[in-house]
Amino acid sequence: MSEIREHLREFIIENFLFGQLEGKLDNGASLLKSGVIDSTGVLELLAFVQEHYGIKAEDEEIVPENIDSINNLVRFIERKQKEQAISN
Repeated sequence: MSEIREHLREFIIENFLFGQLEGKLDNGASLLKSGVIDSTGVLELLAFVQEHYGIKAEDEEIVPENIDSINNLVRFIERKQKEQAISN
């Protein structure tokens, strides 16, 4: 498991599931549809991602394809980090 994926899982379990992992947290499952996060949780999760990974999510990038599962978030973070590395 990638370091980013594990870090995101830990954050989500601690902050949204309060350390209780009653069911299996599937890396591909929708965080919204499964009730893990709500709209406020999306903002909190994005703030965490931006702060810890040094990326900036533009408004048009805040879509389920980028943020609605752990796998989507990992791909989004990795893509943004690559884009920033190229532009620097």
